[in-house]
Amino acid sequence: MTDLTARTELSEASVPLPEASAPPPRPRRLGRSIIKHVLLIIASLVMIYPVLWMLVSSFRPTDVIFREPGLWLNDLIITNYTQGWNALESPFGHYMVNSAIVVIGAIIGNLLSCSLAAYAFARLQFRLKGLWFSIMLVTIMLPIHVVLVPQYIIFNYLGWVDTFIPLILPKFLATDAFFVFLMVQFIRGIPRELDEAARIDGCGHWQIFSRMMLPLMTPALATTAIFTFIWTWSDFFTPLIYLTSPSSYTVPVALRSFLDSTSGSNWGAMFAMSVISLVPIFLAFLFGQRYLVKGIATTGGK
Repeated sequence: MTDLTARTELSEASVPLPEASAPPPRPRRLGRSIIKHVLLIIASLVMIYPVLWMLVSSFRPTDVIFREPGLWLNDLIITNYTQGWNALESPFGHYMVNSAIVVIGAIIGNLLSCSLAAYAFARLQFRLKGLWFSIMLVTIMLPIHVVLVPQYIIFNYLGWVDTFIPLILPKFLATDAFFVFLMVQFIRGIPRELDEAARIDGCGHWQIFSRMMLPLMTPALATTAIFTFIWTWSDFFTPLIYLTSPSSYTVPVALRSFLDSTSGSNWGAMFAMSVISLVPIFLAFLFGQRYLVKGIATTGGK
């Protein structure tokens, strides 16, 4: 028995063990890292070049803009900003106020309606819940052009064309299914034990939603607010359809007014006002990036 054991141990010892794959040499890893970062920098410069060119062109005369595609400035001219601010029927700040009104209304509407709809789909039990949830998801793939004509007929019949109501009212009806789905996934990640504990304390659905769910949904709500701000502020098509008088134009439609197909277009002023219109979006993304990443990263987590 002792000989058998010794022979087994000897045979096991003679079997070569698989060698662990050694990490690549340090110079090779350093070279790969340098190449990766260089490629990322080049790709970033390619993507950011149009924005930089627009910024530089806002300081150039209109007759020089399209003759110099580079980013070097020979002369710094700020008259494009002063002329562009007062070039239209109203000062450009008037159109920024119009956009701000629409954006604030859209954010409030989406936060209120989408959070209520998400709580209903995630926590309440009602007939055909799965069917209605599937229909809601299908509307994400529905192009806006399909519902544009019926909506326009309804709003025109109600006398709301050339007002901000068609741009704000649909947000209070949870029409943005993407945000509803985002919040549903977030609420599903919240333990149901918290609901049961609140129900034992005598809380109803509204109290559970307002006192417990909303504070916990801060990342999802912040993500919804940031996306709504960016999409609504830069929306051109919908305001172009519903807003007819120049005094009610939003920023994207006002920028289009700088171009004229029958006479000269004031490109320098348009680029200058485009730079100003990008500042709110940049600030919103800069200060809300932490909530944006957190809201998307935690959505759907259990």
